[in-house]
Amino acid sequence: MRRDFTIQQIIIPIRFTFCFCLFTFALNLKYLAISMPQLTKIILTQFKNYSFSSFQFTERITGICGLNGKGKTNLLDAIHYLCFTKSYFSKSDSLNIQFDMDGFRLEGYFGTDKITCINRGANKKELFFNDVEYEKFSQHIGKFPCVMVAPDDIELITGGSEDRRKFIDTVLSQMNADYLQQLIQYNKVLQQRNSLLKRFAEQGKTDWALLDVLNDQLIQPGEYIYQKRKELTAQLIPLVQKFYHQIADNDETITLNYESQLNNTNFNDLLNQYKDKDLYLQRSNAGTHKDDISIELNGHVFKTSSSQGQRKSLLFALKLAEFELLKATKGYAPLLLLDDVFEKLDDKRMLNLLHWVCNENDGQVFITDTHRERLELAFVDLDSPYQIIAL
Repeated sequence: MRRDFTIQQIIIPIRFTFCFCLFTFALNLKYLAISMPQLTKIILTQFKNYSFSSFQFTERITGICGLNGKGKTNLLDAIHYLCFTKSYFSKSDSLNIQFDMDGFRLEGYFGTDKITCINRGANKKELFFNDVEYEKFSQHIGKFPCVMVAPDDIELITGGSEDRRKFIDTVLSQMNADYLQQLIQYNKVLQQRNSLLKRFAEQGKTDWALLDVLNDQLIQPGEYIYQKRKELTAQLIPLVQKFYHQIADNDETITLNYESQLNNTNFNDLLNQYKDKDLYLQRSNAGTHKDDISIELNGHVFKTSSSQGQRKSLLFALKLAEFELLKATKGYAPLLLLDDVFEKLDDKRMLNLLHWVCNENDGQVFITDTHRERLELAFVDLDSPYQIIAL
């Protein structure tokens, strides 16, 4: 038997289904916005000055206080290690092992997820996510985004270009897994190319065909890195300028520019231009490993014309811009580790900073200081639940 449907009978169910899907989508977006799991517990075994210690984190905001040498910074570094599979401060893992011990173990609980890192010494390291071992450590980067601010970070402004490239790479690697793989590949080929140039000098002859092969292998990841850095700095620079003006509270003109040899010449032409220089100096002189971010204050080179206060303001502006970009990309605020920041800013600027990171963002924050009273006074003014850990 044939049955005819009215327009209303057709449209109403469709409208209901559409509204239900829209409501479900909105709920999912809300869930995604708060999906960064909170670090609730960390266990340190033979890590730096810790023989065996366990810490529970009950609040979103945690202050860590104690005299110098008690391990405040080492505790933050252990948290950073669980996010990045490496120390923020030590290039060699041997420096993270407690004196006269053979290795260390770190275990952290982010919500229902467990991260375990075991270092057995002699460059033997294992990383597990929920007891399943990673094939590559790079697979973990970006799962738990993290921003750290430490006293020596001023080198980001006053140091060489390597510090600023590392800053950009740290941001991009947490945002884009492909970028990290391309960066690893680029550095691997660059090292091979430099070794080949030294061998040419030692042997007194050049294998042009082999050099061309390495050039081709360097160009593809190099161009990818350049494009992603260019896109990131276009987003980063206005954020840095905004935060600098907020922190410094003045109308100074701060100018940042992404400098790269690839801005005006393609990579293949660059390698040809620098071929003779590379052979003479026995190292690669063209590529994204020469990139930099130039910084000027009122038209003058920043690191030679700025005061200590201006440098501190810019440092925090860079870090807050990193925080904001990660938040925008991930959909939630990253973990924020602030080491000894009370010594960097005056009381007013410190309170403004804490209000922004703690009250205007919902990410987890860890702050160290030598004075418990100073931490408590700052937290009371924030009017947010907090925890104090005394070492």
